[in-house]
Amino acid sequence: MPMNAHDIESMIKAALPDAVVEIKDLAGDGDHYAATVTSSAFKGKSRVQQHQMVYAALQGRMGGVLHALALTTVTPDN
Repeated sequence: MPMNAHDIESMIKAALPDAVVEIKDLAGDGDHYAATVTSSAFKGKSRVQQHQMVYAALQGRMGGVLHALALTTVTPDN
């Protein structure tokens, strides 16, 4: 069963409470999303570390329930 955008946003915000999350359903199928996540928790972290933080928030659903997520992470000052 695919994930919906609200569930993705809720999981990210649970792990990164200050996050501003923008999600777009790229294909209309609930399986392919693009997300932009802005959080001060990303400060001082590499892009890879930032993405790992978001993937960790999704609790193993990447590649399974959530097929594809084009991810952009930024800090509030960027």
